[in-house]
Amino acid sequence: MPLSKKTLSYIALAIAIVSMGTSAILVRWADAPGPVTAFYRVFLATIILTPFFLKRSRESRKITKSILIMPLLGGLFTAFDLALWNTSLFYTTAGNATLLVNTNPLWVALGAWLIFREKLSKDFWVGLAIALFGAALVVGGDFLIHPRLGIGDLIAISAGFFYAGYFLTTQRGRENLHPITYIWIIGLSASIGLALINLVLGNSLIGYSSQTWGVFWTTALVSQVIGYLAVSYALGHLPASVVAPTMIGQPIMTTLFAIPLLGEIPLPLQIVGGVTALIGIFLVNRAYQKGKENSEKPVLDF
Repeated sequence: MPLSKKTLSYIALAIAIVSMGTSAILVRWADAPGPVTAFYRVFLATIILTPFFLKRSRESRKITKSILIMPLLGGLFTAFDLALWNTSLFYTTAGNATLLVNTNPLWVALGAWLIFREKLSKDFWVGLAIALFGAALVVGGDFLIHPRLGIGDLIAISAGFFYAGYFLTTQRGRENLHPITYIWIIGLSASIGLALINLVLGNSLIGYSSQTWGVFWTTALVSQVIGYLAVSYALGHLPASVVAPTMIGQPIMTTLFAIPLLGEIPLPLQIVGGVTALIGIFLVNRAYQKGKENSEKPVLDF
């Protein structure tokens, strides 16, 4: 008996959570600076998607300059997000970095409120307060234990700001582009941005071992291509009000992976702070997406 599209969508969500949950582990395994791994993650993924982009571009209408603004800007946000987040992984635990960068729904909703004048409910502000309190427990606990860990947490939070910028631009940019086309343009823009970031930092893009190149290709295929396409498929058949809260499973998965693979066992205060932050992020997502479910449009139909 064939599976329904709804069931397949939940399977896709599970695949996305696992795929993206490995990102932090792979960055740690790469014998390269964080921004270099970030560059190859998006650059190699863009190469993989190029044949699909070319096929799609022949079937779609001409892309104008005005349409390109949002994905190009989104790519630059992605470049700074990944450069900062990958760097934070060398200063704090994989679980903390993944949790704190995923505070982005808070900044997305606040940005939508400030920039797009979208109304936010009382439930949103309650969720925001809970999430920020949880994040404060995680960051504050790390500063008490070791200032280096606290600095890494702050870098991860700053990456979350740029991650939110990606979502805000995508909210408008995806209105005129197919997801394959949009992801490809994002990847091209992010690749250029990350190449410039590495140039400024003096990071070499060559001279790495075969093991590190294996990590580069793995993170491009697993974290970027499979992860993002799985989310896109799920969004084609499930409302964002279901998908977005479910994706908070990513930092949980990273924390579980990090215990056997990196030997990182979270402290009791970090567990409490992390659970509190996840509850707040869930409430923010639910409040922000409430009332939009009926207006959601599929973003990928396959």
